[in-house]
This record gives sequence, C-alpha cells and structure tokens, in this order.
Amino acid sequence: MKSIRLRAGKERSLLRRHPWIFESAIARGSADAGETVRVESDSGQFLAWAAFSPASKIRARVWSFDETQRIDAAFFIAACARAVSARARFDIQSDSLRLVHGESDGLPGLIVDRYGDTLVAQFTSAGVERWKTVLADAMLAATGLSQLYERSDASSRTLEGLPEATGWLRGQGDTELELQEHGWRLALNIASGHKTGFYLDQRDSRKRFFDYAQRLQFKRVLNCYCYTGGFSVAALMGGAAHVTSIDSSAPALEKAAANLALNGLAAERATFLDADVNASLRQFIEQGQTFDAIVLDPPKFAPTVAHAERAARAYKDINRLAFKLLAPGGVLFTYSCSGGISADLFHKIVASAGCDAGVDGFIHERMGGAPDHPMTINFPEGEYLKGLVVMRKP
Repeated sequence: MKSIRLRAGKERSLLRRHPWIFESAIARGSADAGETVRVESDSGQFLAWAAFSPASKIRARVWSFDETQRIDAAFFIAACARAVSARARFDIQSDSLRLVHGESDGLPGLIVDRYGDTLVAQFTSAGVERWKTVLADAMLAATGLSQLYERSDASSRTLEGLPEATGWLRGQGDTELELQEHGWRLALNIASGHKTGFYLDQRDSRKRFFDYAQRLQFKRVLNCYCYTGGFSVAALMGGAAHVTSIDSSAPALEKAAANLALNGLAAERATFLDADVNASLRQFIEQGQTFDAIVLDPPKFAPTVAHAERAARAYKDINRLAFKLLAPGGVLFTYSCSGGISADLFHKIVASAGCDAGVDGFIHERMGGAPDHPMTINFPEGEYLKGLVVMRKP
C-alpha cells in the first residue's frame, strides 16, 4: 500500500476526523488517481486510509480512520447498505430521496438519488470513480432496483481531472420521470435537469411554504429563480390565489407550467416570466407592486470561500429588492446554496439588506437541506444549503 506523510501539525484535522487532506498539508508521497493510500503524521503515526487525487487541491479524501479496515469491495458494499438503511429512519414524505450524500455517508464524492424505481448517481471524485463498478452494483443490491443513470457532469469533476460522463450505467429506461411529495406531483428529467434531475434538498422547504400559504392565504406570490416551479406548485396547492414565477430558462418555465397542469392547477392562477430576476424586481418596484410572499432560491453564487465577498454583494442586492416588494406582514423565504457562505454570514447579509431597504422583520425559521441530505458533526462543510423565513413587521 502506498503512503503519504503529512507536514508537522497538519494531522490535527484528521484527529478530529475531518475527511479532507489538502495538497499543502502533504510533505511527501503520491499515488495514482483514486488509489487508496495510508496517511501518516510527520512522526509516522497512522491517521487514515484515503483516496488519492493528484489533480485536486483536496489531494486525498478519507475512507476510514480505522487502521485495521480493508478498503475493498466489501467495504463499499457495506457503506452503501448503511447509507440506504439510514434513510429508513428519516421522515421523508416522498417516493424520491437522496440515498448517499458524499462525505456524510463515508463515501466522499458520491451522490446517489432515488426517483421512484430509478437511481441517479454522480461520481465527483477520483476515489469513487475508481470504484464506480462496485458502487453501482452495491447501490442496486441495497435498493433492489435494476436501473441506474449516471450524471457525472458536475464542474467538480474537472477539478479532479475527470471528464464528464453521463448515460445509463445499469439497465435502461425513460429519463422523463415523475416524483410525488407531500401529496403533489412533479415532473423531471434525469438526463437534462439540474443536479441529478431535481432539487430534492428543498423538499421540506416546499412543504413549509405550502403550510404558510394554507394558513395565511397568500393573494400574490413571487417565486424567483423558480426552475421547474416546485415552490409555485406548493403555494398554489396551499391555496395562494396567484403566483408569478421568474427564471431565465424557457425550458424550465415550460416544465413549471406543465407541473401546474399535472396537479390540476388552473393556468390563470400563474404568470411565468422568462427574464432576469434582478431586472424584474427593479421593474416591479418602479410599478409599485407588492407581494404577500416571495421566494428567493438563487443558483450558487459562491462555490468556495474565495468567492464569498462578491457573492455576498449579490445576495444582499436581491434580498434588498425583495424586502422592498414585500407587503407588511408578508413572508420572505430566502436561501443560499453556496458552500462559501456560512449560515451566520447569510443571516448578516439578509439583515443588512433589510436595513438598506428600511424594512424590519421577524425571523420565523431557519431552514436547511432535507434530512436525507445530512450534515455530520465532523463535516460542517456539508451544510451548504441554508435559508431564513422572515415575516415583515406589519
């Protein structure tokens, strides 16, 4: 077994069981892409078994901190079975869910989502790429399914020196699928949709938006960056009178309209705008429009901490505009999916936006990813999605 040795003092994060080893922490040692290496401290003490990635700044990702553990097919079969079994303990009101969430499930770089009878997997690190065949078979065995589609087209593969890879790994089927959650239906395409086809991490937030719509009986709702209309469906199913949905993708808006029809929702209760969100918000302000509820669920503005300052300005701007459009007593659901923006920083950004808009509000809830997208004690970076529910003071 090949080994890598760390620089003095660089073992501290591993002793806290954090699974990442950066290039700058390694004194010597190398291996092939995805090869398992023995990680040692400066003094030669065993620290972990990890997958080596010669092209990435995260030079190694930990498989196990147990020196007696063999990193073989049996290890991955057991890890997949544990991840699937853990989801049975979560309260998930859907036939679609995340079964493997990378580092949180001890499988760094692997994402596996289930949509009904179909699995969709992303292999985003050199380690899981090397074990792809074993992992694919293990997931199908753990779930009893026969179809697995690969969506290894995330930008993070480039950082690992890996080419994009998409298509059926096991079995064959239709890529146009439908999921059910909380009593409504949503269509998706696993070949062309965002992420693995849909934003499963916002499942619980969509339900909370439904709950607010049902209780407060929103008359006018604004859903920004609406994608295929998950929040729009939730609002209308909850009894909202009308929803305006904005996105810069015409195909996404077509699917959003189709999702309304799929749930028997009248077309006249919805307006879809193929437009820039910032420009639209400014136009609404000029027109003197207001909304009882607004959703801000933008794309990732800050993929890393290095982008945080620029992203903070972008988040502040859209929240400031939204606060100006929010009617007294209205509710803002605002989110950041940027790993480079902490929950504390996001709170400060939203607070600053409210001050600039001359608006104060009650923070009703703090939101995060659905429970099948877990963050663990040893890997706080898993908390990429954070949100706030703010009610403007009457």
